[in-house]
Amino acid sequence: MAGILFIISAPSGSGKSTLVSQLRTLVEGLDFSISYTTRAPRGSEEDGREYHFTTRAEFERMIAAGDFLEWAKVFGKDYYGTAVSALDHAKKADKDLLLDIDVQGAKQVMKKLPEAVSIFIMPPSPEILEMRLRHRTVAEEVASKAAVPEEVIQQRLAEARRELKQMKDYKYALVNDVLEQAVTELRAIVLCERGVRNGVQAIASSCRTDAASLKLKAAMNTFER
Repeated sequence: MAGILFIISAPSGSGKSTLVSQLRTLVEGLDFSISYTTRAPRGSEEDGREYHFTTRAEFERMIAAGDFLEWAKVFGKDYYGTAVSALDHAKKADKDLLLDIDVQGAKQVMKKLPEAVSIFIMPPSPEILEMRLRHRTVAEEVASKAAVPEEVIQQRLAEARRELKQMKDYKYALVNDVLEQAVTELRAIVLCERGVRNGVQAIASSCRTDAASLKLKAAMNTFER
C-alpha cells in the first residue's frame, strides 16, 4: 500500500534522526523528504543529503510561490520547510513518504492532510534530553567555530517542553530510551499502517497515544515534575 504519508516529530535532541536512519535500512518503499533550510551545514553535512541548504531570499521566494507543503521559522532565526514536490515524487515512485519535521511543520501538514500518520518521539527524561541537546550543540559549535550561548540552549530546552505538550495531537508516540526497542516500535507502526498485522500489531497498538501506555506516562511524568 503505497502513498502513505508518515510524519515524525520530536524535540531537538531526542535522537529522531538516528531512528529515521535505522528505519530506512529496515523498511523498503519509504521515500525520505529532504527538507530545505537556511541554516549553515554542520560537521560533515552535505547539500542535498541531510538538507537542501539555501539562502533566506530563495526560501522566501519559495514561500511566496507556494512551493512548500509546510515551513517554519525555528527559534525566530532559521527557516525549515518541506517542498510539495516531495509528496508528488513519492507518489510517482509508488512509495510512502517519510517526513522528519518539527511540531510547527507537523501541525501544518496534519491540517492539510489529516490522513497522514503522525508519530512523536519522546526523550526518556529531561536530564537525558539536556545531555543529548548539549552534545548536539558541541557539533554545532565545531561547525560554526563559535560558542552557542547558554541562553540559546535554555531556549531550546524550554521549546522542547512546549513541544512535548503537543504529543497528544499525534496518533502514535514512542520513548527513545533504548535505540533497538524504539526502532522496533517505529518499524511496527509503519508496517501496521501498511496493513501488516502478524508480529507487529500489538507493538504498534501499544504506541497509540490514546492507549496511554505506562512507559509513555512515566516519561511524561518526568517532564511534569
